[in-house]
Parts: sequence; structure tokens; C-alpha cells
Amino acid sequence: MKTALTKSLVLVSAIAVANAFSISTYKTGSAVHQTNLFSSAPSDVDDMSIDPSRDDSVSEERKDLKFELLQLCASYDRGFGASPKARKEVDEIIAQLESMNPTPVNAARGVTGEYSAEGPAPLAAAWRMVWTTALDVLNLAASPIAAPGAIYQVIEPPIATNIIDLIPRIQSLLPTQFPSSLVRAEVKTRASLRANNSNRVGLNFEAVKLVPVEVLGMKPDFLPPLNFNLPQIKVEDLPGVDPNTAPGFFDVTYLDDEMLIIKQNAPGGYFAFIKVQDYEP
Repeated sequence: MKTALTKSLVLVSAIAVANAFSISTYKTGSAVHQTNLFSSAPSDVDDMSIDPSRDDSVSEERKDLKFELLQLCASYDRGFGASPKARKEVDEIIAQLESMNPTPVNAARGVTGEYSAEGPAPLAAAWRMVWTTALDVLNLAASPIAAPGAIYQVIEPPIATNIIDLIPRIQSLLPTQFPSSLVRAEVKTRASLRANNSNRVGLNFEAVKLVPVEVLGMKPDFLPPLNFNLPQIKVEDLPGVDPNTAPGFFDVTYLDDEMLIIKQNAPGGYFAFIKVQDYEP
């Protein structure tokens, strides 16, 4: 039974990775918990390091907008269960946040891992997804076998790793004391800078790893991770392709020390993340 369940989860993970992530939250209720982040912390203290000349009223408005955004994220399961009305509301909030982005330039600074006199890379952190409109990720919820759990983007320059936790769908129908199972899919990419856009991060895909984290409540030490190396293709080596606009990038449209919003190129869609200290399953 363990082997069959694990094989099913690994298969779903492979399909999910192949079809669902070109970039790259919570388990139930975490986004609600995260709304306390903005009510209990000093008002945008961290923003001061990014935008020292900010107006206090703008800072307060940003805080209120982020609070409202997280409420919608929690209510509509990160976008997986969003109604058209909810999506429109989130789009409007994101547009307002973008208009007061405290990091309008140089958000991609340092993502290649090279030293910068301006300081550490602003994107270097673990980011947990709280909202998306990207169909390739929303389609994960359509699987009859596994449901998406936490989704992360972990940026450790020059590596950006997209992480998707997958949980057997039947698990949600079982009593909480029933032994749980989880498979983690990790997509490793190498970050690069794109000329003429200091908020654009290029991504070269390098490898996929599938890790059985838990099988019926036990650590499956008998099942090693599955690793798949991907062909290394450099954008600049592709004939007739503009390296500045070639596929495999995202644009940072909003960034402070608590929240990240990005827009991926093909197949398109927004992602909103919050910074977290821990991304262990």
C-alpha cells in the first residue's frame, strides 16, 4: 500500500512539475494567521530600508492594502477557489500596490550571486505563495489524486527553487488522526539579469527533484528522492531570439520586506508571496 501510494504521488508530482510551473501557502488557515503580520508589527518598519524617503500616509495605505489582500487570499484559497468578483478585487488591490511600489528599480539586484556595493539581493529569501492567477498553477487543483499544499519560491542567489507540496486528495476526507502523506516537488532554476529591465529576473531551468516526505505518517527512508537534470539551454545562444524578452523570466511589480508580487511571462499570471522564515514541510 505504501509503495502504491508513493508511486501515485510521485507520478502526480512529475505531471504537476511538467505542466504547472514556469516560475516558481499555507496549509489551511495560515494566510489568516499571516494577516496578523501587519497589525502586530510596527508600521512598515522594514520598508524604511528600501524606501527611506517614503511618506507615512503611503506606508499606512500599503499596510492596509496588504491586509485586505491577505484576507481575500485566505477566503479564496490562494486563488484556487476564487470567484470572478474576488479575482477582480485582488487585481485592483495589486494595481494599487504596484502604483506605490517601494522598489520601483533594481529589485533584481544581486540575483546572480555576484557582489553588489548596494547590499544584499532584495529578493534573497524564502517566499510563500498566497495568491496566483496563473492557470498553469491553478490547474494543480484539478487533479483527482493530489491537492496542492504549500507553494514556495526560495531564492538563494544565483539559485531560485520553486517548491510544490502535494497531498493525497483523499487525505482531506479522513479523520485528522489518520497518518498523513506528502510529496514535495522542487524545480531548480538559475537566476540571471535581463538588460534594460532592472526588475526582470531570467530563469534557466536546471533540474527537478521529487521528494517523498511522508508516507502514512512515516519517513520513507527506503525511497530516495528522484532527480531529473534538464537540458541546459542558454538564451543568448538561441538564434533569432532576443535575450531580453526570451521566455523564462518574471517581472517584480511590487517588493518590500514583507511581500513580493511578480508577473510571469508565458503563460502569464500574477503571483503574490509573503516572506517566511521556514519552508520545511
